[in-house]
Amino acid sequence: MTDSAFDNLSIAVTLPCYNEGQSIAAVVIGFRKALPGARIYVYDNNSSDNTSEQAAMAGATVVPSRRQGKGNVVRQMFADIDADIYIMADGDGTYDPTAAPRMIQVLLEDNADMVVGTRRHIKQDAGRSGHAFGNRVFNAAYKALFGNEFTDIFSGYRAFTRRFAKSFPASSTGFEIETEMSVHASVLRLPVSEVEFDYGRRMEGSHSKLSTFRDGFRILRMMGMLMKETRPFLFFSYIAVFILAASIFLMAPVVRDYFETGLVDRIPTWMLAMTLLLGSMMTFIAGVILDSVARGRAEQKRIHYLSMAPSRGERYHAGTTPLIERRQPAGHHTVSDTSKTKAR
Repeated sequence: MTDSAFDNLSIAVTLPCYNEGQSIAAVVIGFRKALPGARIYVYDNNSSDNTSEQAAMAGATVVPSRRQGKGNVVRQMFADIDADIYIMADGDGTYDPTAAPRMIQVLLEDNADMVVGTRRHIKQDAGRSGHAFGNRVFNAAYKALFGNEFTDIFSGYRAFTRRFAKSFPASSTGFEIETEMSVHASVLRLPVSEVEFDYGRRMEGSHSKLSTFRDGFRILRMMGMLMKETRPFLFFSYIAVFILAASIFLMAPVVRDYFETGLVDRIPTWMLAMTLLLGSMMTFIAGVILDSVARGRAEQKRIHYLSMAPSRGERYHAGTTPLIERRQPAGHHTVSDTSKTKAR
């Protein structure tokens, strides 16, 4: 599929930026060459350098985003822009614009709602191996908690359909937004795909805005919160088991002494152990109840998602019959077909 196959698609390239004046012009020009018909938006998140000026000179539409944090910017982008397909990337030049057409092609051919650009050579990100190690740890944790649909949950290079963008209830404020996107797709079991590409280095003088420990903690907290909201039975079961283990630890010597002497000498310890046991039972029951609530919320999200008209480009595939027409029963005529028959 060539770029001309996208001519009838409304494509928006969205670039959240904070102090990327050294690289943003090259990024905008790169996406304009890769997707000539796309609209390119740069959302300037309170930059103190010349990010806005450089982006405007390169031909992008610059939109100010006053709430600090990437999650806030993404939430505003999805609310502001109406398109068939959204491409999201960073303005630091580490994501290859020439991979965008392939991501759109996979999005259309796989009938996916999100395509994630997985990164090769991530260790070369300004030489910070800590990011690569954290990436592996969190990806393994994600697979254990939410499923194995993704191999790079932190990639900021993604393609979305309008249905995904408009049904995504973004609540994150910072770099944890990509994790929330992945969990949203996993919980609703949306069709997703991945495309691997080379991960570039930042330009000299450009610095990563990601803090290994601070943002790592925020991402870990977000994963815990999303687990509590989407998989409460598993979340509260873990807590219940931990409390139960503490209760048994305190209870064991008291029970041992009772069988040896027939007396309970440590009443406070026994009372604490019983309190923890009751707490464990209550926590487990809370998980059971909240699991039903979470299932109801997931059904509501799914219904809202289905209420959005599909826009994966079915009617734009060159040389094929539109998907809706292929599903019509034999002998069915559209209004236009009937009017043509009468005209004859």
